[in-house]
Amino acid sequence: MKELKTIIESALGSCKKEGLLLLDETPEIIFETPKQAEHGDLSTNVAMLLAKAEKKAPRKVAEDIAAKIPVPSAVLTSVSVAGPGFINFKINPLYLLNVLHEIYKKNEDYGSLDFGGGKKVQVEFVSANPTGPLHVGHGRGAVYGDSLARLLSKAGFKVTKEYYLNDAGVQMQTLGKSVWLRMKELGGEKVEFPENCYQGGYIKDIAKEVLALRPRAMTIESEDDFISFCGKYAGEKIHNEIVKDLEDCGVTHEVFFYESTLHKKGKVQAAMEFLEKNGDAYEKEGAVWFRSTKYGDEKDRVLKKSDGTYTYFAADIAYHKDKFDRGFDKVIDVWGADHAGHVPRMKAAIAAIGHNPKDFDAVLIQLVNLMRGGELISMSTRSAQYETLRSLLDEVGKDVCRYFFLMRSHEAQLDFDIELAKSQTMENPVYYIQYAHARISSVFAKAVETGIKLKFSNKIDLNLLNLPDEAQLAKFLGEYPSVIKESAARLEPHRISFYLLELARKFQSYYTKGKKEQAYRFLSDNKELTAAKCYLLKNIQIVLKNGLTLLGLEAPDRMESKDEL
Repeated sequence: MKELKTIIESALGSCKKEGLLLLDETPEIIFETPKQAEHGDLSTNVAMLLAKAEKKAPRKVAEDIAAKIPVPSAVLTSVSVAGPGFINFKINPLYLLNVLHEIYKKNEDYGSLDFGGGKKVQVEFVSANPTGPLHVGHGRGAVYGDSLARLLSKAGFKVTKEYYLNDAGVQMQTLGKSVWLRMKELGGEKVEFPENCYQGGYIKDIAKEVLALRPRAMTIESEDDFISFCGKYAGEKIHNEIVKDLEDCGVTHEVFFYESTLHKKGKVQAAMEFLEKNGDAYEKEGAVWFRSTKYGDEKDRVLKKSDGTYTYFAADIAYHKDKFDRGFDKVIDVWGADHAGHVPRMKAAIAAIGHNPKDFDAVLIQLVNLMRGGELISMSTRSAQYETLRSLLDEVGKDVCRYFFLMRSHEAQLDFDIELAKSQTMENPVYYIQYAHARISSVFAKAVETGIKLKFSNKIDLNLLNLPDEAQLAKFLGEYPSVIKESAARLEPHRISFYLLELARKFQSYYTKGKKEQAYRFLSDNKELTAAKCYLLKNIQIVLKNGLTLLGLEAPDRMESKDEL
């Protein structure tokens, strides 16, 4: 809150001028909302932070500062000191309501910030090997990555969404062999299928396609060549299906980066030579090692095996060097929780290639437990029941899928209750939020039916919004940009989910009172009062829509309800 911060800074200046405070160093002024409403709208602990340096009791410092703050004013109605030295503020309701004009003017741009300063950020997420369909764990990471990118863009960063395809190495050969063996089975041969091959039914489906496409290939081509073809064909098909599943979940990427290009363009070799030149790579026992202990890792890591093949880690280093070479100021990788051990060595690699490890973030996405009626659904790779993102999308839909993946911190395991996700009741949070948006549209439709012409403008008389709920709703709407900023700074898009749910609750409470109390009714014979209340509703709707859009969800104008919310 810039205006209040300016007021406090002015009060601090007055205290210093009169010798009440030395103010050799002023701490950052931070506000929070008091837990008890009677303590005010906002509170700061700046006096407590100053007390030690000033060699005064925190409460005395707080009293000196509070005495220099003029009240009442256009911003404040009162200032008080509480507890050991908190300064509490009650905000002028009309000042709070003025944010409605800002929201209405900015509309879909409300919440846009320059916090990022146009810095280039790459968010790499999903990056699943094209060896099988996406499972729900991939889905959670996909929705997180996509929403994080949207959030960072909103906060003023220039964001690129990237998918890294591990299309080289053993896994693609294994994929090709898996298809080839299933083709032999389809041809009537008895085959002992290795455990390390891909087991899913989709492999048989691909084998049937290849058999129809090239029925004689197994007899006229060499085994190695045909397995290579099967791997390439299956990889491309699976990747196309992955992209389709992601698109149906509202997830897109600007860049698909293929690991094979790193090898073809000699970038892995170049990265190894870079490390060797700087003394960060050495030979031992016929292999090439990365001196990662130099940068805080627990042990050195192999880059090139004694048989002359590169490790996955070597390709990862080359890939991340390429990222920074492309001019990204910050690189964010979204990984599964099982990759936690890879973070320290990757941080070490970032330092070794000449960049600040703080410019690299590895976000670890925790597991998803699918539930139905309180019972855990098996997530075994041998079970076809609800293990894939596609099956979940088909049952609950895009919006519900996205919101449920984002309704908990990525650092916490998520219980995804399918029955709750499908319900159209107030217990379902995404339905509850979307219904709030639709309900506001229904109020406007009712106004038209009754002959009321609604004209929204900054000439609306905000003084008519004199109910406590109305000022508090405006205050909460005014907090939306700060929620955007904090969410972007912490890489936590779930905070937007929390905010939207709370906004929907506040609106529903306000709406419910309108059924019982005349003063709360939106539509009445008083044209000016109706205009003011509908103006408030319009701005609530704008923020709901902006938040839903930020999470990749629809903001419907009409919805059916089984329960009266």
